[in-house]
Amino acid sequence: MEPTGTAPPGPGPNGATAPSNPEEAAELARALRRHLPESAVITTEEELRPWECDGLSAYRQLPMLVVIPETEEQVRAVLAACHARAMPVVARGAGTSLSGGALPLERGVVLSLARFNRILEIDADNRCARVQPGVRNLAVSEAAAPHGLFYAPDPSSQIACTIGGNVAENAGGVHCLKYGLTVHNVTGLRVLTMEGEELELGGKGPDGPGLDLLALMHGSEGMLGLVMEATVRLTPKPERVQVMLAAFDDVEAAGAAVAAVIAAGIIPAGLEMMDNPAIRAAEDFVHAGYPTDAAAILLCELDGTNREVSEEVARVRAILREAGATEVRTADTPEQAATFWSGRKAAFPATGRLAPDYYCIDGTIPRKHLGEVLLRIGEICRDQGLSAANVFHAGDGNLHPLVLYDANREGDLERAEAAGRAILELCVARGGTVTGEHGVGVEKLDAMCSQFGAAELERFYAVKAAFDPAGLLNPGKAVPTLTRCAEHGGLHVHEGELPFPDIPRF
Repeated sequence: MEPTGTAPPGPGPNGATAPSNPEEAAELARALRRHLPESAVITTEEELRPWECDGLSAYRQLPMLVVIPETEEQVRAVLAACHARAMPVVARGAGTSLSGGALPLERGVVLSLARFNRILEIDADNRCARVQPGVRNLAVSEAAAPHGLFYAPDPSSQIACTIGGNVAENAGGVHCLKYGLTVHNVTGLRVLTMEGEELELGGKGPDGPGLDLLALMHGSEGMLGLVMEATVRLTPKPERVQVMLAAFDDVEAAGAAVAAVIAAGIIPAGLEMMDNPAIRAAEDFVHAGYPTDAAAILLCELDGTNREVSEEVARVRAILREAGATEVRTADTPEQAATFWSGRKAAFPATGRLAPDYYCIDGTIPRKHLGEVLLRIGEICRDQGLSAANVFHAGDGNLHPLVLYDANREGDLERAEAAGRAILELCVARGGTVTGEHGVGVEKLDAMCSQFGAAELERFYAVKAAFDPAGLLNPGKAVPTLTRCAEHGGLHVHEGELPFPDIPRF
């Protein structure tokens, strides 16, 4: 892959498509305009350019065309036209994903669901809401606020990211430690398959008839179906919220403090960690009052009844001091609490001030290994001649190292990718995973070979084939081919001798 912004090598048997054909593109555009307004079918290079990448800007690829339907009938018409022509379809929400999950294909259609942005129902009695996939994450909580409710998953991009994309990536956020990921806060989905079949999964109740496929759709990265409607769980606002900030002069001590809080039986609403480069970047960016001389800081949010929070604040303060905290602050007002969080929420854009580019990693590890792994991340980056800033969901061991590099400097992107692969392999070696919430996309295809074996990958393909037999929904993402894994040393498989030959490769 070249650092000039080209797409990674084509997925090949992992979902490659032929190069775009201008005549084919023109014919498809004419067919789609029989069902969609002229302006809803985008074909010119200038207009296609904003769709060439998602939040992970290292990979870029112009799509053949983009469609922006407004009704489900139009979505069905797009799927039917593409299915008849064996044309791949990549669904896209707000484009805030961070692993190349919405990367277009040269011969493929990007189907934007941005105009499906209505909140259909707020059911306060049943503590749920029905929303279209293009509804922004934060908008759900804003609509539920008059009823004393909120939607718990809160990715840092919540002001822009959409519910459909949250389902596709199984997004989390700073409150996922206590309230769970998207999968724990969605009770129902209505989905369209590539063939136009409508699936009703779950609903408002705690359980539904038939196979429980609801969890399967979460984190499926648009490979199984298009979310057209979601029923999300709304949570009562707690009586009291208290935010604490603790500073440490040693990264390992901060990691040990995280484990100590959880070991004490305390489950904070959020427990986040930032190292010194991230602290300095965030402080310069939003002026949150962070101690810039600290090696690491922890942000701990406790919520519940007044009595519960008072007791837990005292306990957590003692635990943090015993673990070596040099300073512990407690926000006195909601405004100060919001200020504490503002630096964490803005950490990614703030880190963009440290280098021309950064490569965002997303892996998980058991909490007990936090300190060790953070030190090793620094060594891995230094071995590549690079540096990193670390900001992550410490409470559930979800790491987000930001490897700093310059795409205009020859070899830098390749070194950043090598560091990222080594970090993810380290996560797996310590009992973790290659992704916590950002998904696999195209970024972590090779890392998947470190975590899964041939039999497991084949089962993934079997699930894909059950929902999308032609392999047209977001091909080339999330699941590597066995051949690719063998080429990267992840599996010892000889070409032509793959197991389960009856299962299609997409």
